[in-house]
Amino acid sequence: MTIKVLLVDDQAMVRAGLHMILEAENDIRVVGEAEDGAKAVITAHKLKPDVVLMDIQMPLMNGLEAARQIIQTPGNTSRVLILTTFERDDYIFEALRAGASGFILKNAPPEDLIEAVRVIADGNALLAPSVTRRIIHEFAQRTPRQDLKDKLSSLTEREIEVLRLLAKGKTNSEIAADLFVGETTVKTHISNLFTKLDFRDRVQAVVYAYEAASSNPAQNKSV
Repeated sequence: MTIKVLLVDDQAMVRAGLHMILEAENDIRVVGEAEDGAKAVITAHKLKPDVVLMDIQMPLMNGLEAARQIIQTPGNTSRVLILTTFERDDYIFEALRAGASGFILKNAPPEDLIEAVRVIADGNALLAPSVTRRIIHEFAQRTPRQDLKDKLSSLTEREIEVLRLLAKGKTNSEIAADLFVGETTVKTHISNLFTKLDFRDRVQAVVYAYEAASSNPAQNKSV
């Protein structure tokens, strides 16, 4: 299946470079471009790409707001991969809150970008290692939230184990090996906890796991 990508960046040369990198792959096709967030929202609604490769700092509407509007559109199936030169904490967390499925830096090798697009299109989530470290640091310092404790209590012990391993970036096969169960069983546990916690993907699982751990120190061994 061909992955349809929408490129969003205010610099024409950057878009051209990204276009060349992605179009060189047999399974990826660039279906459109936009130079600002406002146009990105309109174009995404029209073209319905699988992945929107989104810059953050742009005129008229920044990439974070554009991502939020695209993702919150009823019936939307497009997933957003944030591409930026910045590693600022506020950008990282705003992107996650906006519903982005991935965050990759512009100085990453071309092959990492290509793999990120494939990962996102396949319904998974992706974070640069530096981003994951910042998430851990951020949520370790947050004040407790009662709603997180309440949600956590709805999970079974096994689901909490799976959530803890998801937060460590483990794949389904790795989780299965750690818990001595089959991958089908792991997928069932993941589906159940995603339903209970209203998760969209693994990025939300990572964020929630660290929020829950910092909100309830007694649960740190589990989450």
